Amino acid sequence: MDTSIFCFATDLADEGIATVLDNVEHRGGLGGVTVAAAYHEGRDVFPHNPVRRVRFLESGAVFFPTGQALRAARLQPPASEAAHALPEVLAAAEQRGLAVRAWTVFLHNGSLAAAYPDCAPENAFGDRYVTELCPAHPDARAYARALAADIAALGVAGICSEALHYLGLEHGYAHERYFVPLGPRTRYLLGVCFCAHCLDVARAQGVDGDAVRRSARDEIERVFAGGAEPAVEELDRGEFAEYAGVREQVVTSLVAEVAEAAGETPFEFIELSGAVKGYATGRPTGASSASIAWQLGVDVDAVARACDGIEAIGYAADPERVRGDLDSYGDAAVSVIFRPSTPDCDSAEDLRAKVDLARGRGLRRVDFYHYGLMRLDALDWIRAALTP
Repeated sequence: MDTSIFCFATDLADEGIATVLDNVEHRGGLGGVTVAAAYHEGRDVFPHNPVRRVRFLESGAVFFPTGQALRAARLQPPASEAAHALPEVLAAAEQRGLAVRAWTVFLHNGSLAAAYPDCAPENAFGDRYVTELCPAHPDARAYARALAADIAALGVAGICSEALHYLGLEHGYAHERYFVPLGPRTRYLLGVCFCAHCLDVARAQGVDGDAVRRSARDEIERVFAGGAEPAVEELDRGEFAEYAGVREQVVTSLVAEVAEAAGETPFEFIELSGAVKGYATGRPTGASSASIAWQLGVDVDAVARACDGIEAIGYAADPERVRGDLDSYGDAAVSVIFRPSTPDCDSAEDLRAKVDLARGRGLRRVDFYHYGLMRLDALDWIRAALTP
């Protein structure tokens, strides 16, 4: 079973590539690094970074010199000050026999959405969400294909794609405030995109997206005015099922296009990154990630067939919860990510139990999140968990 750890290019630039790879290889006993090749804005605490302990991440930046495909795209992402790190770590890791994969955030790009608001999702009231790009927009799709092609050309061992789906209402933007009570159904409806391109796809499939939009707007308005939202244990598609199906087809076709653009480079889909972190709603206690995939336009089995499989997110403290999530993916999951730190893990034994679940399922790889965000002694837990 292959192993790797996620990291930022700035981790490599700040600590030094040799230092990071020494820690990964010798202290952690890992087989590679999975480096962010494109990422979104954020503010994080880095407990062992020698340059910055608190860093504001560059919004929507790429961490490699852009190639021919991206230079030809309409959407031009900003290049990071650490864009040199990914090519350099590829060369250094090859000498050690370590694999380098590219962790790539595709559509969660506030920089591009703000610069090209026509490419951003549009809610039922016509408001644009300039934190991300719409999966149905032709230019956003062209950008995603170009990004995958340029990253594959670097010679990475694989691409782990994140945010290659609809993102919903609560995907994180500065200070978000909701002083009106919003239940799972209303939050879902506020996150559904009704831009011209989504409506065009719906129309082509015989679905009246305009009627769905009116119905969603009316329901949200009723809640805004003080109307009660039906209590639900688990959000279902209900009267919006046909439009939800259109969204799933948009995402599946996009994943297929982007995986094809990556050529021979293995391409995995990180499943429900936002939902598991709490951005999506309607996930009751005990519900698996796969069971709410439709809220973000993800048909788990169809997406898995469109690429090289799904990388599941095993973010849970209880190993039995992890087991349930992995079971819900069936054969779609080919790899999994664990956090060897708070809030998911309190010992090497706990981490080993989760790693053993992945090994028992025959997954091809286990990844760990995240080199720069965790204490270095978490590498000791990783090594202990991986040692037979």
